[in-house]
Amino acid sequence: MPLVDMPLEELMKYEGKNPCPADMDEFWDRSIGEMHGLDDNVELRKAEFTAAGAECRDLFFSGTGGARVHAKYLRPKGKGPFPAVVIFHGYSGNSGGWMDKLAWVGEGFCVAAMDCRGQGGISEDVGGVKGTTFRGHIIRGLDEEGPEKLLFRDIFLDTAQLARVVMGFEEVDEKRVGATGGSQGGALTLACAALEPGIKRAAPVVPFLCDYKRVWEMDLAANAYEELKTYFRQYDPEHKREEEIFTRLGYIDAQHLAKRIKGEIFMGTGLMDTICPPSTQFAAYNRITSKKSVAIYPDYGHETPPSHADKVFEFMRGL
Repeated sequence: MPLVDMPLEELMKYEGKNPCPADMDEFWDRSIGEMHGLDDNVELRKAEFTAAGAECRDLFFSGTGGARVHAKYLRPKGKGPFPAVVIFHGYSGNSGGWMDKLAWVGEGFCVAAMDCRGQGGISEDVGGVKGTTFRGHIIRGLDEEGPEKLLFRDIFLDTAQLARVVMGFEEVDEKRVGATGGSQGGALTLACAALEPGIKRAAPVVPFLCDYKRVWEMDLAANAYEELKTYFRQYDPEHKREEEIFTRLGYIDAQHLAKRIKGEIFMGTGLMDTICPPSTQFAAYNRITSKKSVAIYPDYGHETPPSHADKVFEFMRGL
C-alpha cells in the first residue's frame, strides 16, 4: 500500500502530538455558555434563486462579537417536520451554489450551508485583534492575552449556533439533524458535533485543523497550513515559544474537541493526503467515543471520491 504517513495499523491507534490546554473543557464550556446567551436575531430573506419543490432563503444570525453570519437555507415545500443537514465549506471558500443542495431537498431534508467569517462568502469578520491578519485564520488572535480572540473559536461556535438555529425552525425535526463538510468543512463538522450535542450524525471528510504540531513536524506546513511556518519565521524564528504556541493552538484543534461528540460519525480519508496528513485526521477520529466508522481510500489524497459523496448521502438518510 502506498504511504505518505504511518502504516494503517498505526494510524488506527495514533492519538496526536499537539498539546491540549489544561483548561480546554472549561474554556469551551464558557464559550458555549456565551453563545447560548446571544440574541440570534435570525432573519430569513427570500433568495433570488428559485426551484420547484424547494423554498430558498438567505439566512442571517448574529454570532459572537456581533458578527452577522450568513447561510443558504433550503427547505422542502410542505409542513414537515423534516430532517436537516448543515454543511460547511473548505478553507477560503463559501457556501457554494443553490443547485447542489437540491438533492437534499428532493430527499426531504432541510439544508443550511454556512459562509465562514471573512472567507469567500458574505459572513462578517468583525476583526479587532493584535498581530498579523495576513492570510491567517488559524493564527488570527494567537498574540492576544487569552484564547478568546482566536478566530476559529468564533467560527467553531458559529457552526453550533447555526445548528441550533436550524433545530429551532418549526419545519425541522430537532432530533434528526446532521452535519457534513470536507477539509475545513470536515473540521467544522467535528466542531459542530462536539459543541452541539443534538447533532445526531456527522460526516467529516478529510478534516483540516487537527494536530498542528504533527503537520509541522512532517514538514507539511504548506498550502492550507502554510501560515504556521510563516508565523514561526516572522514571530518566533528560534522556536523559543514553540510549546506555548502549539498549546494555544490546541484550543482550536479538532482532535481535542472530538471527545465531546455524542452523535454517530462517518469519516472519509485518503491515505495519500499531503495537505491534511492521515495521521492528523486519525488523531481526531481515534478520540471519538461515540459510534463511528471510517471509509479509507488508499489511492486518494485531499479530495472527496465521488463514491464517498454517495455514501455520505446514504448515511444521512438514516437520520
